[in-house]
Amino acid sequence: MNRSEVKGGEPGQRDNHRNMANIGFYYTIKEGHEKEFEDTFQATVEFLDLNAGGFREAHLYREVGKNQYMILSLWDSVESFSDFVKSREFGEVTKFGKSIVEGRPYHKIFMDY
Repeated sequence: MNRSEVKGGEPGQRDNHRNMANIGFYYTIKEGHEKEFEDTFQATVEFLDLNAGGFREAHLYREVGKNQYMILSLWDSVESFSDFVKSREFGEVTKFGKSIVEGRPYHKIFMDY
């Protein structure tokens, strides 16, 4: 996969990751909307940096030659991630995403202990 780094160095390099949550979001993007998806990702990370308590970093990965993406984000806790998912801003991004995402995206939670 190609990697588009947004902030914070390599995933897992921040100090004291103990009990943090890594969230992997998986998307298939409609052909021709890849740049739009990538730009929206960048804007969302910038928003999270300034406004989301518990957000640490995010990285965007794209499968080479395909329209498959994974966003890996690092949060202080599952609760801080859940708070973002319940926010108005997440709802707006999700609503927009329905126009460019094929199928239903899904996520997995990975914990650092």
